[in-house]
Amino acid sequence: MPLMAHLLELRNRVVRAALGVLITTSIAFFYSQQLLDLYLAIAPKDIHVTIQAVKVTETFVTYFKVALNAGLIAAMPLVIYELLRFLAPGLRPQERRWVLLGLPFIILFFVAGVAFGYLVLLPNALSFLLSFGSSAIQKNILLSDYISFVTTFLLAVGATFEMPPIMFMLAKLRVVSAKRMGGFRRYAIVLIVIVAAIITPTPDPVNQLSVAIPMYLLYELGIIFARFA
Repeated sequence: MPLMAHLLELRNRVVRAALGVLITTSIAFFYSQQLLDLYLAIAPKDIHVTIQAVKVTETFVTYFKVALNAGLIAAMPLVIYELLRFLAPGLRPQERRWVLLGLPFIILFFVAGVAFGYLVLLPNALSFLLSFGSSAIQKNILLSDYISFVTTFLLAVGATFEMPPIMFMLAKLRVVSAKRMGGFRRYAIVLIVIVAAIITPTPDPVNQLSVAIPMYLLYELGIIFARFA
């Protein structure tokens, strides 16, 4: 196709993906109270912390952020599907088939990462951060800041859990081999430690290792998947 035809196709697929996000966000807005309760439930109960809204529009904007975050997660299969369909003409039929088959696994690992961050990492991180310092310090947290911190952390952990299926697809597309990934291991460990330090909001080594160790195990799992590819 000529350039304009490619641009028109890209526009149509972006519009369809945006409509999907709009629909899922609208549905999630009706359940934003339940979603917000889930985020507030992981705040440590043994530490006296007040989560408050200061600005007039802060509560409404926070509820919308919660709904948008849930809408993006729910619409992620459609967004990735539209992206892959746009890139599909540049792939061979067998490569196209493997990319489409890998889509459910990408979503599955992402959900597993969000669940791991919610159940394991976030409670420890919040407990450390909110209990740090003198007990005489009154801790009043803005609702918008708390929700932004929680959602950003969960999305970052979910994204790191997508390594194994992505490494499998890269090997299947012959972009990189399992042998090359294994030879890159020493550099991968350094990158994993750096990424874990960036993702983890606390400076203590326990929380950083709780992120770095699963990431390294996921990298090794990705090498195993690449060997099967």
